[in-house]
Amino acid sequence: MAGPDDTQLHSYDLLARQLIPGYASLARLSVALLAASPLAAASGARVLVAGCGTGAELVEARRQRPDWKLTALDPSAEMLNEARQRLGTDDRESIHWQQSTVEALAKGEPFAGALSVLVLQSLPDDGSKLAYLTALATQLAPGGQLVLIDLMRAQRPVLQTQVEQAWLGFQQAGGLTPQAPAAAPLTEALHPIGLSRLMALVNAAGFGDPARIFQALDYEGFLLQRSN
Repeated sequence: MAGPDDTQLHSYDLLARQLIPGYASLARLSVALLAASPLAAASGARVLVAGCGTGAELVEARRQRPDWKLTALDPSAEMLNEARQRLGTDDRESIHWQQSTVEALAKGEPFAGALSVLVLQSLPDDGSKLAYLTALATQLAPGGQLVLIDLMRAQRPVLQTQVEQAWLGFQQAGGLTPQAPAAAPLTEALHPIGLSRLMALVNAAGFGDPARIFQALDYEGFLLQRSN
């Protein structure tokens, strides 16, 4: 996920919990879903964590599937360093770390599965979202699955005002003030899209139709499978 500067890294996960309903369970849910997929269920499966951020999905993957061969990918050196520090020495050294984007990642042995949590929302829909999804599909083996969790644009005009008020109330109940400067990197310059647009993009990228597996206010999770 797109991240804050170095002074904010240690409070990043706390801010995410205050901002995003269900955030504390997203890593556990994502890993459990991928672990149940046909290809990633195999022992020693290669799994890509795209936009690994501070390492929540990596920690959970090590807990649930210590046999996985993980590649941790993030364009931010600060985020990668934070993730390394978060994992113990043994786990840290068993992970392949790469400071890169998915689009720039060299093609090698295909991955059995991939995790993308709160990454697509930071990319504008000017070809960047499609390029990201296409790159993910290219990195996966045929039949490989992607767990995608993202902020979505509401398609409920009658109730949208209420949903926005609920999100604000959720944040305030978690101790975050609406104008908190530290929250800006998690909320500014986001580019959410609706479900119909997401379907068009993932189909064009080489995935089948998305299956919704999570929803909390405007945050939604999907399970995608690369077409053969």
